Amino acid sequence: MAADNPRGAMFRAPNQHSRVTFVELFFDLVFVFAVTQISHTLLHHFTPLGAVHVAVLFLAVWWLWVFTAWVTNWLNPELTPVRLLLFAMMLGGLVLSTTIPTAFEGRGLWFAIAYAAMQVGRTAFWLLATPLHRTAVRHNAIRILTWLSISAALWIAGGLAEGERRLWLWIAAVIWEYISPAARFWVPKLGFSSVEAWAVEGGHMAERCGLFVIIALGEAIIVNGATFAELAWNASNILAFVSALVGAIAMWWIYFHKGAEAGSERISKSAESGRLARLAYTYLHTPIVAGIILTAVSDELVLKHPTGHSDMRTIVSTIGGPLIFLIGTILFKLAIRGFLQLSHGIGILLLLALSWFASDVSPLWLSVATTMILILVAVWESVSLGTEQ
Repeated sequence: MAADNPRGAMFRAPNQHSRVTFVELFFDLVFVFAVTQISHTLLHHFTPLGAVHVAVLFLAVWWLWVFTAWVTNWLNPELTPVRLLLFAMMLGGLVLSTTIPTAFEGRGLWFAIAYAAMQVGRTAFWLLATPLHRTAVRHNAIRILTWLSISAALWIAGGLAEGERRLWLWIAAVIWEYISPAARFWVPKLGFSSVEAWAVEGGHMAERCGLFVIIALGEAIIVNGATFAELAWNASNILAFVSALVGAIAMWWIYFHKGAEAGSERISKSAESGRLARLAYTYLHTPIVAGIILTAVSDELVLKHPTGHSDMRTIVSTIGGPLIFLIGTILFKLAIRGFLQLSHGIGILLLLALSWFASDVSPLWLSVATTMILILVAVWESVSLGTEQ
């Protein structure tokens, strides 16, 4: 059957659990670099305009990765043509990542070309790999390719422009891409994509997104270790380092101890896996990852300057990172469990309360306070949902 229909053989077998393959993990290494570039760019351009620039770049990087996760959920990465696609995407991803620090300066066009080529090229490959008789899948690929081609034009136009024009064109491109799944990729004649066309292997999708959370947490730990290694080892720096590490562990616990497993089970059993994957794993993972990256920026700031009064950069990153992370996780768990986690809500309120007097607290003790709040959330949720035996 594969010989009669080699393109159809590129798809994963339906209704079977699909593990994450080694080539997918290899592909993810590029995004370790991309996440590092994003956090370092924000650290060195921590102004309102710089934050907007980094937000646009982060949203683009996340969308690029998660769209690829969708495609490799349908295609079989163990086959050579799909592997070659991922290797080509790795090359494009390296070009993209290296241009992140200067994307709004001299290398904007390179960023735009790399991004547009990866989004459009991957989707075109998926369309060509789809057998002719799978009409619904082909129509879905055509819809997505149409939307991404329009956004690609905006990205390229922005790369050719300069200053504010580049920013506004790229914001338009990001908005266009982010509304596309919610709009179900409507195009003339073909109309909206169906829920059936978005069916995914839930366990694989949950594992892929969980691994990206690990990438973000891992990047934070690497940055913390590298920064700490260059500092004098005194009491303040050691406590700041421990606080950063314990905070990362608390974030891991909040996401993985109960949430990741519940999400994997829920999406695997869902009759509308595509709808749940679109909401919980495509949209709602965005603030989860963003919160971790912002926290990594805070950790480096605190490690380098643990004493004195906290400035606005330190306050925004130290409180904002965990706050955005908890907002993302409470919404993610609402989508998979159907109720709001009280522990997360209390954690959000405590972080907001902490912001009122944060300027009077040293960066070190502000970091310790946010870490204690994350520990409280993790322990509270574990106890409330029952300790796993």
